[in-house]
Amino acid sequence: MDRIKELKGKKIALVGLGASQIDFVIGLENSQEWDEVWVINSAISVYNYDRVFMMDPVSRYFDTEDAGHQTKVMRKLLPAVTKPIYSCELDERVPAIVEYPLAEVATSSKSAYLNTTAAYAVAFALWNKVGRIDLFGMDFSYRHNIHFAEAGRACMEFWLSKCISEGVAVGASPSTSLLDSDVPPSERLYGYHRLEDPMIAMPNPEGEWILCPRSKFPEMAIKYNIKEAKMPSAPEPYKG
Repeated sequence: MDRIKELKGKKIALVGLGASQIDFVIGLENSQEWDEVWVINSAISVYNYDRVFMMDPVSRYFDTEDAGHQTKVMRKLLPAVTKPIYSCELDERVPAIVEYPLAEVATSSKSAYLNTTAAYAVAFALWNKVGRIDLFGMDFSYRHNIHFAEAGRACMEFWLSKCISEGVAVGASPSTSLLDSDVPPSERLYGYHRLEDPMIAMPNPEGEWILCPRSKFPEMAIKYNIKEAKMPSAPEPYKG
């Protein structure tokens, strides 16, 4: 497979199945736009999308019950999908499937560390030289009475690091634990978070990192035009 030239420099939303996918919905309701929307697995049942990443073979959904609650909706929708579905093998029951360009991605990135479907999507974005990727529903761990973790976060953050190193801008839902996005800025720098006036690190619009004590952040934010990364709240009627 060749790179998709049309994706170079484009702004992509990647939507998974975690709870923070709601921030994608809120973003759409507040006029945010992306050049393409990519979804994971049964997110096809909800969103208007351009590409699907489903690295499990079709047989997992059609021939077993291993996919749990996703099984019924995937059996219903997959045969009718017309947009590209990237997966590990072709299956005549789902004509839209395209074999994932594993060799090309692994060779280009010099890595085959891919243990979750979302990581394949990010690696695909990197290979196609997109300009920005915003992540929703990529939560992996959740704070309840204990901190419950789902496998795959380390792999995702590995690929996001590679994206950042290659100049791809990365955004994450402010309600996800991915990249510590749900941690207050004053608590993200270990050690410094224990100071009376904790250190804050935030990027400016040019991608340069500005570091300053929390007490000086308001003036630094104005000086360097820094805005905290957060999605707008649910839309309210304009002027009452």
